Amino acid sequence: MVDRLANSEANTRRISIVENCFGAAGQPLTIPGRVLIGEGVLTKLCRKKPKARQFFLFNDILVYGNIVIQKKKYNKQHIIPLENVTIESIQDEGDLRNGWLIKTPTKSFAVYAATATEKSEWMNHINKCVSDLISKSGKTPSNEHAAVWVPDSEATVCMRCQKAKFTPVNRRHHCRKCGFVVCGPCSEKRFLLPSQSSKPVRICDFCYDLLSTGEMPACQPMRSDSYSRSPKPPLNDMSDDDEDDDSS
Repeated sequence: MVDRLANSEANTRRISIVENCFGAAGQPLTIPGRVLIGEGVLTKLCRKKPKARQFFLFNDILVYGNIVIQKKKYNKQHIIPLENVTIESIQDEGDLRNGWLIKTPTKSFAVYAATATEKSEWMNHINKCVSDLISKSGKTPSNEHAAVWVPDSEATVCMRCQKAKFTPVNRRHHCRKCGFVVCGPCSEKRFLLPSQSSKPVRICDFCYDLLSTGEMPACQPMRSDSYSRSPKPPLNDMSDDDEDDDSS
C-alpha cells in the first residue's frame, strides 16, 4: 500500500500542503519514496503544561509543530527519524488519558490522544512504519533513548537535594540524563552526552558522579523505560514561562 502511494499525485499534493503550512521556516518534506500516512492533533506533555501539537506521520519520519491556525499554519517544526523511535504505552492518570511515550536518543516525551481508539491507531501505525524501516535497512533497533523530563509542575522543591524551593529567582532546571527537576546548585556540572548534543549538557550532581566513575554509560538513560510520574505536589509553578520546552 505504502509503495503504491509513494509516487502518486495525491501523496505528493498532501505532502506539499504540509510543507506550505510550515512555511519558509520549515524543512522540505518531499523526497522520493516518502508517504504521508496520517495526521492529527495530540497533546504533548511539555515541561510547563500539556499543549496541543499537530503531528504528521510519514513512512520514515514523525513531524510535529505548534498550531498557529488549525489546518492552515504551523511553526516550530520538529522532525524525528522513525528508525530511532521506540514507543511505549503509559497508564491513564487523572485528565491525562490515552497516552504513550515517544522515545528517541535525542529527546523523549509523552503524548496523549483524544480517545483510546485514536491512541491504538497511532501506536499501530508508528510501530508498523518503524518495523518496515528496520526490516528494509537491516539495522538493529535502537535501545538508546533520552530520559523523559519530569514536568515542572511535578516539583516544588529540587528532586535531588529535596531542600531548595523553586521561586522566580531560584529557577527549575532539568538534568539531561535522568530528567529530574533540579535546582541550579545541584546541576552546575556539564557532561558530554553524544546522542543529545555535540557540546556538554547540564546534568545533576548525582548523574555526574555516576558518569564520571563509569558506573553509568553515557549512552543509556538513568531512569526506567517505564514513565512514572512522581507523587503530585500542589501545583505551584513559579518558573519563567517560555515557548520552547527544551530550555533550562
